[in-house]
Amino acid sequence: MAVAPINKVRQVVEYAVTQIPRDKIDLGIPNYGYDWPLPYIQGETAATTIGNIEAVEIAAANGAQIQFDETAQSPYFNYRADGVWHEVWFEDVRSMDAKFSLLEEFGLRGAGYWQIMRLFLANWVLLEDRFNIIKR
Repeated sequence: MAVAPINKVRQVVEYAVTQIPRDKIDLGIPNYGYDWPLPYIQGETAATTIGNIEAVEIAAANGAQIQFDETAQSPYFNYRADGVWHEVWFEDVRSMDAKFSLLEEFGLRGAGYWQIMRLFLANWVLLEDRFNIIKR
């Protein structure tokens, strides 16, 4: 499934705001994806962590069509390499925008990124377009 499906993130935020003041909550936002070899076998199968740009490059290199899961608000695709099927879930501007909308909807303090060192310029463009960023 998606790295951070918006429907599940929403459930966590809905609960969190009942227990913690909103001005003390930062939303964690992933800046990466997972490339899963299939079939998945619990305890045996391990995903490779990839960057969002790398995900698009893998799709292009393997002729995979990127799809978008409306429930999870996340892009994904499947491809076959070296006789193994893969399923890839990652973030794009649509999935980031959905997470940014939760920040506004719930009036949360802010956000923090996981894997900030993976360059994803589109995220920063969207972030600056959506919010008034105060640098300290």
